[in-house]
Amino acid sequence: MTPRELIGTAQVPGGEELRLYRRGGDFMIVLDRNELMSSRMSGSEKALAVMTLERLTGVRGPHLLIGGYGMGFTLRAALAMLDESASVTVAELVPEIIAWARGPMAELADGCLDDPRVHLVGQDVAYVIATAGASYDAILLDVDNGPDGLVRAANDRLYSAQGLGIALAALKPGGILAIWSAAPDEPFARRLRNAGFAVDEVAVKARDNGKGPRHVIWFAAKRA
Repeated sequence: MTPRELIGTAQVPGGEELRLYRRGGDFMIVLDRNELMSSRMSGSEKALAVMTLERLTGVRGPHLLIGGYGMGFTLRAALAMLDESASVTVAELVPEIIAWARGPMAELADGCLDDPRVHLVGQDVAYVIATAGASYDAILLDVDNGPDGLVRAANDRLYSAQGLGIALAALKPGGILAIWSAAPDEPFARRLRNAGFAVDEVAVKARDNGKGPRHVIWFAAKRA
């Protein structure tokens, strides 16, 4: 078996150390013993964008917010479906994640960060949401491991009742808050409904071929 090669580390503000490994042509971002992201498992991250845009019908020149970048699967899937009138803000707090995308994972990134529709913000996505006003047609969150996070305790505020209320206010009428999670979380789904969203919970497989672990995406719509 080809051994893993450590090619980078990053300190998460208020969290632990991330490590970027390469094994052959595959990349993995690891926290302690937990593999947070892998270039071999991109299906659910792509579905986060694809299924959101399928639900966002009749919107011309939509403005999306994606937090965070990860390995860019969600961003690239969104750009593939959007025309040139759209705009996508990407909030990524950890600068090394972007450096890795432009460096060792440049081939995987495929220039998506340099797309003229993309605006990269090196800030906490919670801050970006809180200062937005009703400016987004969709907010796509793939932060930590979902509501039951691992990396950064401060991310919990995104998924609190108060945080969901702030996200609701950042959306335009009919806008969608889409949240990726590694596992189901019924109390969180209830919290979304209690915040005033119409909620659709979808199970998706981690791999493009429909195999691998089952992940969850909540599509929470702001009533028009």
